Amino acid sequence: MKKNCALLFLLTATTWSLFSQENTNLNKFRQLKQELATPNVYRTASGAPGHEYWQQKADYKISIRLDDKSQKIMGEESITYHNLSPDVLNYLWLQLDQNIRAKESDTYKTTAMDMNKRVSYSQLESLVQDFDGGFKLEHVKDGAGKDLPATVNKTMMRIDLPEPLQPGNSFTFSVKWWYNINNRMTDGGRSGYEYFADDDNYIYAIAQFYPRMAVYNEVEGWQHKQFLGAGEFALPFGDFEVQITVPSDHIVAATGELQNPEAVLTAEQISRFEAAKKSKEPLIIATQAEAEKAEKRKSRDEKTWIFKATNVRDFAFASSRKFIWDAMAVPFGERTVLAMSYYPKEGNPLWEQYSTRVVAHTLKSYSKYTFDYPYPVAISVHTDRIGMEYPMISFNGERPNKEGNYSERTKYDMIGVIVHEIGHNFFPMIVNSDERQWTWMDEGLNTFLESLTEQAWDPTFPSRKIRPSSIVPYMRGNKKYISPIMTNSESVWQIGSNAYYKPAVALNILRETVMGPELFDHALKEYAQRWMFKHPTPADFFRTMEDASGVDLDWFWRGWFYTTDHCDISMEAVRWYHPDSKDAEIRLVKNSGPDDFTSFSDQFSVTEEEKREYDRFLSTLSKEERKILGENVHFCQIDFKNLGGLIMPVILKFEFSDGTEEVQRIPAEIWRRNNEEVSKVFVFNKEVKQIILDPYHETADCDMDNNFWPERKQPTRFERYKSRVGSTRGNSDNSSQKTPAKNQKETTVD
Repeated sequence: MKKNCALLFLLTATTWSLFSQENTNLNKFRQLKQELATPNVYRTASGAPGHEYWQQKADYKISIRLDDKSQKIMGEESITYHNLSPDVLNYLWLQLDQNIRAKESDTYKTTAMDMNKRVSYSQLESLVQDFDGGFKLEHVKDGAGKDLPATVNKTMMRIDLPEPLQPGNSFTFSVKWWYNINNRMTDGGRSGYEYFADDDNYIYAIAQFYPRMAVYNEVEGWQHKQFLGAGEFALPFGDFEVQITVPSDHIVAATGELQNPEAVLTAEQISRFEAAKKSKEPLIIATQAEAEKAEKRKSRDEKTWIFKATNVRDFAFASSRKFIWDAMAVPFGERTVLAMSYYPKEGNPLWEQYSTRVVAHTLKSYSKYTFDYPYPVAISVHTDRIGMEYPMISFNGERPNKEGNYSERTKYDMIGVIVHEIGHNFFPMIVNSDERQWTWMDEGLNTFLESLTEQAWDPTFPSRKIRPSSIVPYMRGNKKYISPIMTNSESVWQIGSNAYYKPAVALNILRETVMGPELFDHALKEYAQRWMFKHPTPADFFRTMEDASGVDLDWFWRGWFYTTDHCDISMEAVRWYHPDSKDAEIRLVKNSGPDDFTSFSDQFSVTEEEKREYDRFLSTLSKEERKILGENVHFCQIDFKNLGGLIMPVILKFEFSDGTEEVQRIPAEIWRRNNEEVSKVFVFNKEVKQIILDPYHETADCDMDNNFWPERKQPTRFERYKSRVGSTRGNSDNSSQKTPAKNQKETTVD
């Protein structure tokens, strides 16, 4: 008992406030019970689909004609809707997304503008636009050709069924429509046309061109939230057969596989196409010479291209007489996927050199982290100033100047957008989250994987999207203009930072700093494979990541996804303790260096009697206890404060006077009993020269000025910018920043 009392100074010198919070319900480590939906037979507590999970199916037969003279789409479709739910349905809801361009669109009506602030020309132009957009519906009929009651509510349409649709039954109906295609170069938008004045031709990138079934599920019933432009799409899976009639000299790229090459391609093009299916390098199918010839002649005849796609949630296509077309084979076991690109001469030499190779690389990289790409084709279409994704096909920007020259930045931007949009085949085209509600579920995950894929393409790729420091300016900004990630897509402030980069950075920190790559990668793959070709919710993602890794992450989801807290952990004080027989000499140091200390022996003059008493005391101790009280043992207490509110791990680098270093990684659970301040004692047998908190910038700490002992003022953003002039390259993955230096020891502290 005496020996235990002699060592109590170690405990009394430490001021922990383990239970300082009056209301334990405010603890940031409380479980996400209220925020997440109650598990049920459809979605389990583990994050997996339940044993009674179901989803609807919609099959389409579509015939459309593209009018190249007046820039119109005219179409008719037959939809067979399969009610696989346990519910009786009295009506069906369809999306009419083209109605966002109708003159009475709520998008125009609700667009805010302050003329007292800086206003762009395009914003002013939008005020006087007179484009006649939106679907022009000619009829809605049942399978027998009888008119169906249909109610258009802006970007949604309700079809009232002649009799209730029972579980397990199907209903077939048809819709006929037309609409004017928008000029996406002036009007913006995810689809539309680009006009080339030099040769009087168009590239059409066409999507949202047909009335599409909305999702009906057990989470929300019908997902019929209006389309205002930011929130994208929620769609059921189904099978498509689409006939596309275009000028006979057009080349068409589309979702699915071409069914009639002999009717639309020359014999030579068919031969090249067959060769490309076995080629390890891109082969040209439609040449630049053929495209330039078509640009000049402009055929007045028409041809119909037929495509089929199985188990996809949407369909899109591109058409132009300007297209060069190349392809290569990408093996996945016994399967072969065709990676293909379509681009005008204005895209060369950049596109011919890189596009299809980037498509192939992206499929392989994403498959590594999720599942083997299951579709037969993956397409990159060059459409300047746009990046947008659909099943098997994407529209991608960036091109050389008119002389064919391009900068390194243009090249990397082009590669980056192709990786991003092709990557969307995985999220959300296959792992089919609700983009109308949760942009981050596809954009955040995709941006994270995009950065890993870019680094795999080129370790010097200038990608900073998932580097924790990249999100600091946003997270420490005015909270009035920052939304939690878990905010509906149409209501988000700063959607790029909120829905793309912040969740991507969060996932990077989760992988590299919180969980480790092995646990994280296993859990992400489990999530992807559980929910491929299904409709996951945020709760399914959160729960699966925990279930498959064995790591409690509720504190992480709460802080990063449900709040606008930021990371700012401060080293408030550094205290040094060295024990003697009666007490410990305690010296409080605030932002000062080790040179401010005198040695222990210099601080006391010890009498002979005191020395004899100390020796007698030492004789009562064990070898281990004497070791603890040895003169070369130093106890270092660091007092931390969580100034930003965001719970994060504490990472410390200790630099010693002998030139060695040691990194200690303390899990976030150190904050579990006090979310605001905590102290921890470290033991060393040598002199500490410097302490750095978050030495590798892994936690998105928003104020590094309070992360150093002795104090070290950090450069301003302008000073950092000046130091980077002339060097734009850097790794985006903080894993490369965490390699211990020579003579550095790295430990994890529980």
